[in-house]
Amino acid sequence: MSNVSLQDFCNHAVTAGSITCGDVRTLMRDVVPDGLVHRDEADMLMALERAVPAADPAFGDFVVAAVVDFAVWGERPSGYVDREVAAWLAASIAGRAGPTPVGARIAMEIVREAESSAEALMVFALEANRWTREPAPTLRPRFALAA
Repeated sequence: MSNVSLQDFCNHAVTAGSITCGDVRTLMRDVVPDGLVHRDEADMLMALERAVPAADPAFGDFVVAAVVDFAVWGERPSGYVDREVAAWLAASIAGRAGPTPVGARIAMEIVREAESSAEALMVFALEANRWTREPAPTLRPRFALAA
């Protein structure tokens, strides 16, 4: 399907504030029936997963499967995750606030599925899983007060 349809799906989900099991079926059947074909689509799904925390668990499972399939088998060379793809994945999975548990699953599953992965992605996957189990405290910078 076209990117516009996926964008419409994302807009609807954000407006609704939730993603139901029926929404996931619609996504799979009507929006991306042949899987993801562009990085933009993977980026949109990963951003949607972060933006709509009230999602049916089936949505997380779908995002993991779709992004793993695209990253490992849709990107070239097939079956291998090179440095450039690893950098894109790490940035997209991490977002601005660090990876979600679904993002950590995506990273680990890509490393497992690929015949070979860039070392940076393997390190990121391990750190992402550690991060989601025990997030680092948010430190507020302390500034000296002017007199």
